[in-house]
Amino acid sequence: MHVPDVSVVVIAYNDAERLPAAVRSVLEQTLHGVDVVIVDDCSKDDTFAVAQALAAAHPNRVRAFQLPRNSGGCGAPRNFGIQQATGTYVMFLDSDDVLERNACRNMLAAAESTGSDLVSGLCVRVHLDSRNKKTTEWYPWLYSQTRTIDSITELSDLLVFDTLSTNKCYRRAFLLEQGLEFPVGIHYEDLLFSAQAYVAASRITLIPNHVYYWNVQEKASAKSISNRRHEIANFVHRMEIHRRVDALLESKGYDELKYRKDIKFLKHDLVLHLRDLPLLGDDYRREFAELANGYLADIDPRAYEEVQPLHAICAYLLSKEDWTHLLPATDALTNPGRLTTALAELDGHVYWCAEHLDTEQGRRILDVTAAGYDTRPLTSLALGNRLTSYASSGGVVELAGRVVNPLGRISPDAELGAVLEISARRSVSGKAAHVPVASVRHAGAWIEWKGRVDIARTVRPLGVIDAVWDVRLVLTVDGQKLRTRVSVGGTPIDEADPVRIRPRLTQLVSDRFVPEVTRKGNLSYVLAAEGKAAVHTSAMIEGAMHGRAAGLAKTGLKRLLHTKRNLNSGETKLRLYHRLYSKLPIRKGLVVFESHLGKQYSDSPRAIYEEMRRRNIPFEGVWSYAGAKPTGFPEDAVLVKRWSRQYLRALAQAEFWIDNQGFPLRLTKRPGTTYIQTWHGTALKRMGFDEPHTKSRGLGTQQTFQKALDRFDHFLIRGEHDRRTLAKAFRLREEVLLPVGYPRNDELVAAHRRETETGRRERGPLAAELGIAPEKTVLLYAPTFRAAPGGKVRAFKLPFDVEEFAERFGDTHTLLVRTHYLNSVSLPPSVRGRVVDVSRRHDVTPLLALADGLITDYSSVMFDYGLLDRPMVFLTYDYEEYARENRGTYFDLKERAPGPVVSTEEEFFGVIANFRDEADIKYAAARQRFNAEFSEYDRGDAAERIVARFFTGGRK
Repeated sequence: MHVPDVSVVVIAYNDAERLPAAVRSVLEQTLHGVDVVIVDDCSKDDTFAVAQALAAAHPNRVRAFQLPRNSGGCGAPRNFGIQQATGTYVMFLDSDDVLERNACRNMLAAAESTGSDLVSGLCVRVHLDSRNKKTTEWYPWLYSQTRTIDSITELSDLLVFDTLSTNKCYRRAFLLEQGLEFPVGIHYEDLLFSAQAYVAASRITLIPNHVYYWNVQEKASAKSISNRRHEIANFVHRMEIHRRVDALLESKGYDELKYRKDIKFLKHDLVLHLRDLPLLGDDYRREFAELANGYLADIDPRAYEEVQPLHAICAYLLSKEDWTHLLPATDALTNPGRLTTALAELDGHVYWCAEHLDTEQGRRILDVTAAGYDTRPLTSLALGNRLTSYASSGGVVELAGRVVNPLGRISPDAELGAVLEISARRSVSGKAAHVPVASVRHAGAWIEWKGRVDIARTVRPLGVIDAVWDVRLVLTVDGQKLRTRVSVGGTPIDEADPVRIRPRLTQLVSDRFVPEVTRKGNLSYVLAAEGKAAVHTSAMIEGAMHGRAAGLAKTGLKRLLHTKRNLNSGETKLRLYHRLYSKLPIRKGLVVFESHLGKQYSDSPRAIYEEMRRRNIPFEGVWSYAGAKPTGFPEDAVLVKRWSRQYLRALAQAEFWIDNQGFPLRLTKRPGTTYIQTWHGTALKRMGFDEPHTKSRGLGTQQTFQKALDRFDHFLIRGEHDRRTLAKAFRLREEVLLPVGYPRNDELVAAHRRETETGRRERGPLAAELGIAPEKTVLLYAPTFRAAPGGKVRAFKLPFDVEEFAERFGDTHTLLVRTHYLNSVSLPPSVRGRVVDVSRRHDVTPLLALADGLITDYSSVMFDYGLLDRPMVFLTYDYEEYARENRGTYFDLKERAPGPVVSTEEEFFGVIANFRDEADIKYAAARQRFNAEFSEYDRGDAAERIVARFFTGGRK
C-alpha cells in the first residue's frame, strides 16, 4: 500500500458550498504525495453528500467520513481524522479556508531535512468583508527566517502567540506516540493542542513561507467561535483552556513561558472580551468579572509592567470591579487614542482616575503621565463624548451628552460652542448636516451639551447608496475646534422610535433613519424602509439586485470604484509624474524645499530659503509638508502636500530641488533640474552602502537606491570626514561634493564669534519665551532615535529619572528635552518649569544657541554644537548595542568624544553636579580637536555662498 507523504484532515460542518474549494487547494498542491481525509461533523445540510462526491471523483486521494453525532467543536473531527490518516505527516484544514499551493512541499522538505516533529509556516488572514479582501500575516516576525529549535523554551513567543494548529505539519508517529489529541466538548481547543505539541516536540522548525489562508468573515450570519465573544459561555471555555495550558507549563517547570503567556493574556485574550463590555448588560458583566478575576489572581504581577498602559489599567480596574472607570477604559481600547476619562493629578503625576491610589500597585498601574494628556494641545486629543440621553419623535431627535474635560484644561471662562454634524459614511453628494447645539456648558470634569435636530428637514440622503450616516459633535473652545465621535455608552437608543426622513430620490425606497451602534460603540443612523410602500419597493429592488442587469451594474460600479482608487494609487501618481508632468516645461525660478521628508520647516533648506528672501532673490519657493495639517511653516509660504499631484507637478517643473534627506526614490530628476542635497548631519553611525542592512538587500533594491543617490548634483559636506564617510557610503562622484559647510550652522558660527568678541553670551528672546530665569544654567538633552533589528523605530524612554534630576538640579538648571523627530516624550507635571519639552520645535539650531551645555548620545547635533565651543556630556547607556550590534560606527565615540562619556544615571548626575570642571575645563582642548576634524568647512557663510553661486546669476 502506498503511504502518502502528507495527509490533510479537512473538517466540515454545514459547509457544502465552501468544502470543494478547500479540498481543491489540497489536490492542487505541487507535492503529489498528498491525500485528503474529510471528516463531516454530522452536518444538517448536503456537506457529507458533497464530501462523498469529492471522494468518488478522486478515489485514490480523497476519503470521506461522517461522525454519528455533532460534536459541537473542532476537536472530535480532527481527532478522528488523525486516526484515519495514513500519511507520514498530518496537517489540518478547515472547510472555509485553503492551503497555499506549495504548503505541503515546503513543510515536508523542512521536516525531512531537520528531522523535526513539527513544522510551522506563515498563516495569512484574508478579510473577506473588506473591499479588496485585505490580507494580514499572522505574527510574521516569528517567520522572518527559517530556524530550528530543540525546545519551545528557546522561542517562547511561538507558544505564546502562534496558537494555531492549522498552519503546521506534524509527524504522525509523533502525535500517536505522545497521545496528542484535541480536547473535546470545549472551544479554543487549538490553544491547548498547540501548547501540548510544542512542549512534547523534540525539534521544531519554522519556515518563512505562506502555508495557510485563513478566511475571516466578520459579517457572516453564523458567527465563528472566535467571533461570538458576547456569549459568556465563550469566555468560560477560554478561561478553562488557559488554566489547562498553565497547568501543563507548571508541570514542566516552564515559569518563564507562563510569565510570557500572562503578558499575552493581558494584552490580547482579555482585551478581546473587554471591548464588548460597554454594550452588554449588568448580569453579563458580573459573571464575566467573577470568571476573569479568578484567573487574574494568578497572573504574574510583573506582566502588568510589560503591556500597554491601557491594557494594564483595564485588567486592574476589572479586578476592582470598578465599572465607573473601567467602562471608559474599554471604550478607549475600542477607539485607540480616545481619552474617555477626566483624569486626576496627584503629587506631580497624572492618573487614569483618583480612586485606588492608596496602594503602590494602583499608583503604578494607573499612572498615565507619559501620555502627555496635561501638556499636549487640546486639538491633538481625541476627547471622549458619551450620550447621556436620547429620544425621538417623528422627524425630531433630542439628545444630550458630555465631553471629557481632562484635568479641567477647558477653563470655566472659556468661550464654548458646539455643532452636531451628521454625515454619510460613503459620501455621494458630499453634503453633511450641521446643526448648532442649543446648550453647551462647563460642568467641572465634563462639558455638557444638549441639542435638538429636526433630521427630516436637515438631513437629505439620496436614499440608495448613502445608507449609513455618522454623528459627530464639533466642540469649539476659544475658537479651537475639537471634533468628537458620539459614543452611545449605556444609553438605550434601540428603545427610541425610528426617525422619519425624506430622501432626495424617493421615499418609496427608504423612509426611516434607524439609530444604530457601530462596532466601535458610536452613534450612527442607517436608512431603512418601514412604510408599506417603501418596504414593497425595497423588496423589489432587492430582488432586482440579483438579476443580470444588476450584475452588470455592480460590475460597472466596481470597475468605477477600482478606477477611482487607482487614480490615487502610488503607481498611478508615478506614471502621472513621468508621462505627463515631466513633459511640461521647466519653470525658471521654481525651487522646491523639503526638510526631513516634509515633517518640518527647519535645517539647511530653511537657512537657504531665508537667505534668499533676505537678499530679495526673485524666485518661486514651494515647501512640501507631510501629514494632515502643516505646522510651523511661515504663513506666507506656498505649501504642497507630499505625494499630492501638486507636489509631483512642482518637482517635475522645478529648476531646483533643495532638501536634507531625500525626495521620493522613484521620482526621476529631469536634466534641467539641479538637485542640491544639504544632508542633515555628519556621520557617526554607518550610512548608505556601508550599512549592513543595505548590503544585505537584493541587487535590484541596491540599484534603485543607487539611482536615487545619483540624482544629487551637489552634496554639501562640512569636513573631510564627510568625504571619507558619507560621500564614500553614497558612492558620490568627487565633482558632486560641495565643501561649504551646513547653512543651518551659520547661526551657530555667528553666535560663537559674537561671544568671543564681546565676552558675553546673549540668550535672546527664546529664553524668555520658554520661561527660563536669567540665572539658570540651560542644558539641552537631544538624543537620537533607536531602531529595532527590523528597522522599526523604538518608543523613546528617558534613560534617567527626570524627577530626581529636577529635584537635584532644578533650582540652578533648566533642562530642555528635544527628542528626535521620529520620537516623542511626555514629562510628569512635577517637573514643570525645571524640565521643558521642546521636541515640537522644528529647528534645533536656536535651541543649540541657547544651551549652555549639551547632553546627547550618538546624535549628529554633537558636531553642530561643537561650533559653539561649549561643554558636552555623552549619555551612552547602550553603547555596545548601538555601536556593535546595530549599524556600527565610523569611529569609537569613547576615544574622540569632546566631553565625558557616561553610561549610568549615577555617573550622569555626578557630571552635572560638577559640570564646569568635569565637562567644560577638562575637555577644552578636545573640543578644539573635534571641531578641526569634523567641521573645518563650517565658516558661517554657507547659505550666503550657496545663494551667490546658484541664485544670483552664477553657474550651476
